[in-house]
Amino acid sequence: MANIKSAKKRILVNETKAARNKAIRSKVKTAIKKVEAAAAAGDKAAAQVALQAAITEIEKAASKGVYHKNNASRKVSRVTKAANSIA
Repeated sequence: MANIKSAKKRILVNETKAARNKAIRSKVKTAIKKVEAAAAAGDKAAAQVALQAAITEIEKAASKGVYHKNNASRKVSRVTKAANSIA
């Protein structure tokens, strides 16, 4: 355990930020899974609705610095491709 006051504060701040980032990542993963599930079921309407929600979550995460912008862009591209693959 740290003895210096500033080091103790850094530990607390890092825990708080890690919890926030974990929650945001979890939201993104859940949104992506919903799109993939709708695509696997062949439900185009549900996939399009889930796609919009997923893109929103991914863009929010990127704007907050949880994901790098290129990583977010790649996720959007992949999830869009999955949604559009429905015949």
